[in-house]
Amino acid sequence: MPKVKAEYIWLDGHEPTALRSKTKILDTEVHALSDLPEWGFDGSSTQQAVGNSSDCILKPVRCVPDPTRGKPHVLVMCEVLDAHGMAHTSNNRAQLKKLAHSTADQEPWFGIEQEYTLFNGNATPYGWPASGYPAPQGPYYCGVGANRVYGRKLVETHLQACIEAGLTISGINAEVMPGQWEFQVGPVGPLEVSDEIWLARWILDRIGEDFGISVSYEPKPVKGDWNGAGAHTNFSTKAMLSEGGMHAIEAAIAKLKTAHDHHMTAYGSGNAERLTGQHETAHISEFRSGVSDRGASIRIPLETARNKAGYFEDRRPAANIDPYLVCTKLLETVCKQ
Repeated sequence: MPKVKAEYIWLDGHEPTALRSKTKILDTEVHALSDLPEWGFDGSSTQQAVGNSSDCILKPVRCVPDPTRGKPHVLVMCEVLDAHGMAHTSNNRAQLKKLAHSTADQEPWFGIEQEYTLFNGNATPYGWPASGYPAPQGPYYCGVGANRVYGRKLVETHLQACIEAGLTISGINAEVMPGQWEFQVGPVGPLEVSDEIWLARWILDRIGEDFGISVSYEPKPVKGDWNGAGAHTNFSTKAMLSEGGMHAIEAAIAKLKTAHDHHMTAYGSGNAERLTGQHETAHISEFRSGVSDRGASIRIPLETARNKAGYFEDRRPAANIDPYLVCTKLLETVCKQ
């Protein structure tokens, strides 16, 4: 029986949250979560404990095939528990799990559009000249050609890897700023979309190592007249998708307007640099909605407006969000009774 490499993945205690992982060798293949034991780590090295009481626990919650190592190896998404076996204060998944259960009868669905920027190391966006700037934005969005698109080989490798891992990845495209890309996950439930965004990020960062390309989720990776990077979050419920669902959508948007400041505390670190009212954003201090309006806080797709039912897009989340937090805020505001 071959040894199985199980890559345990978790979220650290930094702001913004970063991924950590380490490999556990198992003697048997993994067929269920119950085949994966809990495991410890040094929380004092991840901003999750102090040195004289440093043990934290990794609890497996999602397991998928590892596309970087191949069968029978696996990627294991974990929640972090403290030394007493309780959810760690950095464990935002635990709160979302309770909320997802209590709102399940409303059948909430999420789709997240994850933008990111490729870099040569930490200095220059991938494909940019060593000094100066490329031509202004315009030809890069969904572009084709070596003079418009940079990093496609990495992006395509990542797409295939996500498919092999069984993630619900639903598309990719080059973005407005050169060297910037997007992948989409969903529509699926709140826990599923959040787990899969984190797993897809880990896969992207890991494959980036092989290409010598680093990945940035900064909301404003390049200052000046360049688009930022977001994680636009599409949301619907059973009521919104049903006949006459526009009434439910309008009611949800009214609730989101009232809770705007509260949501912004969970919508990404450094998001004020991105939400300036320019570059397809509303200002961080402003809340407005509109049909087919990419400068709005909440965009109602044209198809939704025509059908008077469907979903809406929350355009406020930054690329570096913790999706567990964003899904929690949307469920709390829109679905919680």
